[in-house]
Amino acid sequence: MLAFKKARKDKTTKDYVIEFENNIEEEINKLQAELKNVTYKPNKLRKFIIRDPKTRTIHSSKFKDRVVHHSIVNVLELIYEQIFIFDSYASRLNKGTHKAVTRFDKFKRKVSENHQLIKNSITNNQIKGYFLKADIKKYFDNVDHEVLINILRRKIKDNKVLWLIKQILDNFETKIKGKGMPLGNLTSQFFANVYLNNLDYFVKHTLRAKNYIRYVDDFLILHENKKRLIRWKEKISGFLMKELKLELHEDKSKIKPLKNGITFLGYRIYGKYKLLRKSNLRKFQRECNQTLTSVGRGVITFSELLGKLNGWFGYAKHANTYALRKKILEKVQKRLEVFMTV
Repeated sequence: MLAFKKARKDKTTKDYVIEFENNIEEEINKLQAELKNVTYKPNKLRKFIIRDPKTRTIHSSKFKDRVVHHSIVNVLELIYEQIFIFDSYASRLNKGTHKAVTRFDKFKRKVSENHQLIKNSITNNQIKGYFLKADIKKYFDNVDHEVLINILRRKIKDNKVLWLIKQILDNFETKIKGKGMPLGNLTSQFFANVYLNNLDYFVKHTLRAKNYIRYVDDFLILHENKKRLIRWKEKISGFLMKELKLELHEDKSKIKPLKNGITFLGYRIYGKYKLLRKSNLRKFQRECNQTLTSVGRGVITFSELLGKLNGWFGYAKHANTYALRKKILEKVQKRLEVFMTV
């Protein structure tokens, strides 16, 4: 029932949720029986494409399967939250992108010795220090099921739970049998952290890299010494291939000086200020214009417009965007004044 309530969150008006809830006792008892008798079979995933702005293939599970996914995570996160490192920020309670960016700021100040400038600096943002920003090549497509099950087996002794996880993994049709997890499943997000927890431990405890942050398969290490980062990158590449059957994305895994700035989780971060990524800004401006048009036509309410603006401003305020936000509010106010006089 707890899993049902979590799966239902923000979807209470959906037809499939209403239908499930109208027969809640029957549906829950049926699921319970299937799990106890080891006869549960997940439904075929629904596939669709999103462009946000990168094109991604998302897979959606039937609602009853989402209830099962939540029930698994409800139990397993109690085990794994105790062993996940502090600086893993994706799909975890009280973490997220803003906490990760704040942590990056702390590491940046530490490595640059409180934003000390390089010799012969031209601007106040040319600070000392380097970073390795890395990305794993087609991460979700290449998660190895056998490796994942073996990792889970270290903490999970119940064979029925492992059987259930295999059912969910095998339900995803991939090019290579035994590899891949679908983007969109709650279990995929959770297992993504479990799978790379081994990498986190290798970086933190074997390499002893202190200034390390991971968000899903994107990770950063900051250091004052470029040669140290070069050595670490080679060792990380070897560890990923040998232990997790993964590869670094060479085009997206680079070592650069902090003075160049860094794009991280939707922000362009320099020595003493942050900007929004241009693609994110263009996307918001496009959506803002569409929303204003919808308000003018009466398709959405003024309250819904405010909700959308507040959501975006919550993201934008973490960068140096005061003037930008003021300009957007003035534009919205002018457009609304026009609508009200028509």
